Amino acid sequence: MAVQQTAELIKEEKKNKSVKCVVWDLDNTVWKGILLEDEHVTPFPNVVAVIKELDSRGILNSISSRNDHDLAVAKLEELGLLEYFLYPQINWNSKASSIKEIAKLINIGLDTFAFVDDQPFEREEVTFEIPDILCIDALDGEKILDMPEMMPRFITEDSRLRRQMYQSDISRNGAEQEFQGSNEEFLATLKMVFTLAPAQEDDLQRAEELTLRTNQLNTTGYTYSYDELNAFRHSGRHKLYIASLDDKYGTYGKIGLTLVECGEEIWTIKLLLMSCRVMSRGVGTIMINHVMNECKRAGRRLQAEFVSNNRNRMMYITYKFGGFNEVNRIDDLVIFENDLSNIQPFPEYVKVNILD
Repeated sequence: MAVQQTAELIKEEKKNKSVKCVVWDLDNTVWKGILLEDEHVTPFPNVVAVIKELDSRGILNSISSRNDHDLAVAKLEELGLLEYFLYPQINWNSKASSIKEIAKLINIGLDTFAFVDDQPFEREEVTFEIPDILCIDALDGEKILDMPEMMPRFITEDSRLRRQMYQSDISRNGAEQEFQGSNEEFLATLKMVFTLAPAQEDDLQRAEELTLRTNQLNTTGYTYSYDELNAFRHSGRHKLYIASLDDKYGTYGKIGLTLVECGEEIWTIKLLLMSCRVMSRGVGTIMINHVMNECKRAGRRLQAEFVSNNRNRMMYITYKFGGFNEVNRIDDLVIFENDLSNIQPFPEYVKVNILD
């Protein structure tokens, strides 16, 4: 009975999670038939429609298929579908290992994945290896768009461009691998522009989305609704900053959010988060340093809250390297304080625009 209850709880938790990436099998899932037996396979029209609609909602698509790589890629290109799939894993490895590789390359948690396959054995093997994944029978493909975890509350401009942003990242990463020189020298070639501004009303949908989607580079994991964020925006006791990043390859979109509670004596950073897509771009300290400068000019003390979620240790380290010291700990809540005596300048390889 206890095992059954546990299984039901796990199933319910999966239902309540938003999916960030849907991974598809190919044979008898994306197309009708087996490619190695019939090179004239045709896609299921309803599946193509689902893939394109997920893409427009900002949900990524990828592939985990046991198949001949070159043959399958050629068929996807012929069908006009290849561009919709990020980091497709078409090989003879286990599908679970391929999904893990996709998660590593995209840099998102496995608990935000769904897997669609026509074979019960494949779905069971993936579920065994990745218990947090949502597995879907290909026969239920038409129902995918109506699943709650596939329906983001808002579809923002960043959502609609998410796949293209990741594809730009692939180009950047390729250039980085070929670059001969230091990391800072490479970052300088990107001609990055980091813009930080008070959040406006038309930023709030994306701001809410960031609090819901960002887990690793998130100091507290606090989530805020559109209405709560709007209240902070109008509050005289809070500062809500949103950050965007662009470079010569295109835009990363709105990638950072900071919420500061401004007390009469102490300012407290309640939330600081950055999209994982900019983890390697050396811009993670810009928002903190701006808040430190503002707080120092205001003549206040600066504290920051940190709550571990077992995946955000990088943010703990960011605070420590930024000169924050632990002054209190209440269960999982850590209170940091910075004496503002040593505020680092913004990195030289990025142009920083601070808007009022």
